[in-house]
Amino acid sequence: MSKAAKVVAALKVDELTERQARAEHKRLADEIAHHDKLYHEKDDPEISDAAYDQLRQRLKAIEERFPQLVDMFSPTQKVAPTPTTAFAKVKHARPMLSLDNAFSDEDLQGFFDRVRRGLERETDLKPDAEIAYSCEAKIDGLSISLRYEDGEFVQGATRGDGTTGEDVTANLRTIKDIPQKLKGQGSGKGVPGAFDVRGEVYMERKAFMELNARQVAAGEKAYVNPRNTAAGSLRQLDPEITAERPLRFFAYAWGEAEPRPWKTHSEYLKLLKEWGFKTNPLTKLCHTPEEVRAFYRKIGEERPSLPYDIDGVVYKVDRIDWQERLGFVSRAPRWAIAHKFPAEQARTRLKGIFIQVGRTGALTPVADLDPVNVGGVVVARATLHNADEIERLDVREGDMVIVQRAGDVIPQVLGYVPEERPKKTEKFHFPTKCPCPLKTPVKSEEGGVVRRCSGGLECPFQQVERLRYFVSRNCFDIEGLGGTHIENFFNDGLLKIPGDIFRLPGKKDLIRKREGWGDLSVNNLIKAIEDRKTISLDRFINALGIPLIGEATAKIMAQEYGDVDDWLAEMLKAAKERRKTPDDVKKEKAAAEVGESYGRLCNIEQIGVTTADAIAAFFGEGHNVEIIRDLRKQLTVEAVKRRVIAADALLKDKVVVFTGELSSMTRDAAKARAEELGAKVTDSVSKKTSLVVVGENAGSKARKAAELGVQTMTEEEWVKLSA
Repeated sequence: MSKAAKVVAALKVDELTERQARAEHKRLADEIAHHDKLYHEKDDPEISDAAYDQLRQRLKAIEERFPQLVDMFSPTQKVAPTPTTAFAKVKHARPMLSLDNAFSDEDLQGFFDRVRRGLERETDLKPDAEIAYSCEAKIDGLSISLRYEDGEFVQGATRGDGTTGEDVTANLRTIKDIPQKLKGQGSGKGVPGAFDVRGEVYMERKAFMELNARQVAAGEKAYVNPRNTAAGSLRQLDPEITAERPLRFFAYAWGEAEPRPWKTHSEYLKLLKEWGFKTNPLTKLCHTPEEVRAFYRKIGEERPSLPYDIDGVVYKVDRIDWQERLGFVSRAPRWAIAHKFPAEQARTRLKGIFIQVGRTGALTPVADLDPVNVGGVVVARATLHNADEIERLDVREGDMVIVQRAGDVIPQVLGYVPEERPKKTEKFHFPTKCPCPLKTPVKSEEGGVVRRCSGGLECPFQQVERLRYFVSRNCFDIEGLGGTHIENFFNDGLLKIPGDIFRLPGKKDLIRKREGWGDLSVNNLIKAIEDRKTISLDRFINALGIPLIGEATAKIMAQEYGDVDDWLAEMLKAAKERRKTPDDVKKEKAAAEVGESYGRLCNIEQIGVTTADAIAAFFGEGHNVEIIRDLRKQLTVEAVKRRVIAADALLKDKVVVFTGELSSMTRDAAKARAEELGAKVTDSVSKKTSLVVVGENAGSKARKAAELGVQTMTEEEWVKLSA
């Protein structure tokens, strides 16, 4: 986004000129089309539902003020992208339309007022007459249309663009909730000869968690949320894969229906159950706006304990003849609306608090939660940060807590609901000993809030976490050796130190005898290990888990020293020199009074005394050095080609940070391009930072940049700058 566009995007709709509105309308339409394609065709959205709804709200507001901007290509006039997959196309007998959304009580009251005005105009409705609404929880799943002829299921299709969907009949036949033959008569009223049943395919939270557990156990990538998983499962080209997924179905509407023996929506829902369909039990016929609001509040309170995800409540005028008189506007009916829940926060029950030990020995308290959907992602655990944070929050086992995804990424607990605290709860006491089998004492860092296990690499929890880090994506990236496999191999004695990973090929017969391992999976693992026996110096340094050294600092060190043997020799010298250097001299960095190697380390850009001390301390421990020497015997560590930065390089000597989600490139590609332009890329924002590139859903780094007055740039601006 250009600077001019950024200025326009920040303006309120009533502040826009027509020229600005036209440009903003095009930007929003393009962005919505991009997200529609990801959501409907790839089942892989990159923004939350709430963020998407905000885009649509702004576009709608612009069109209301500037109606001349509305055309047939506007997202407000369409439902979703036309399907483009390998599935055959199906034209719906009656369009499958979306619903308008209400986000506030004012939006809802506006809906009630429009319905009443419309009915008073189109019928003989009296000003004080009752209007009944059929209210039901809005399932967060995939909309489907089922075609029945003479009571037999003959075809099923996705919504697609509302007019044309995808034929997924074979996959829908694997879902037990979808009857293949309807149950004849219901309340004396027969099944229509030909009609379409509309509803939602979804996946329950428990089934989703169990599916993810199987994925992780198999060393595969975990799925993001139930909705996307259900959609992806239904759109498999092989129905046998769909059959293995625990999909469910709720029916709630109709398309074509001849004849139609029901007069109200609530009557139709009763008939659906009699014909053999599952319908949402969270349904109520409300007779006043006050009853509707009370139902919304009740469903909102029950939401955390439901077995499936919902993202709001749908209200429909109950009488069918009134629905027909009210009609439709563009992509939505005038007689229905979806009242959405806030997506960023949720309430759920805190089942317990456990302590997680990281690779550096830091003890982190973690909340074990009843699974809940927060901003489109199922959250079962959330960080409680540290002992001070638990003391401040005073959360206890059994509490109803409020959960938020910080920066829309990391789940955290904001607090508890006092009126729902169970009786006789006990305050959480932070452990004084590590929960590892050694039960080593826990030490607090002076002046800090972090508490660490004092066992060092003797602590098995730290050993496992360091091994997990060693094989992770930005380190050795060994495919097929996931966290669960690491832990199991460690517990059974197959792994203890990183070098043991490269000795696993000699133990393939033992691995093959383990549950879940066959010839194919063992051979794939051995190949993945062999492929990683050659690695770049920066990845090697990063994988060792040296305190305060991450991906960015590892690259800086690799550039400084170039060769693994030179680097190791210099680190060992620095460790010896550090022990001989008084603390007051370290703080002053008086180069004349410290050893050459330690002084060089201290003076590397982005490292400094604190990080240099942590590095030197690491190399002062003999077992760490032995681990590195053991790896050197088995690996080829490639020397780094020193970058020669031109004097006129665009970002020479600039310090750049990337934060948030990038859509047009990977984070690694963006960093690599910044380095080509002469920049030093780091992971944290400080006064030394020159530029922060801000992607979608950016969190604390963007806020810190604003606080420090550091220049920020959007992804679009970065692309133009670095082109």
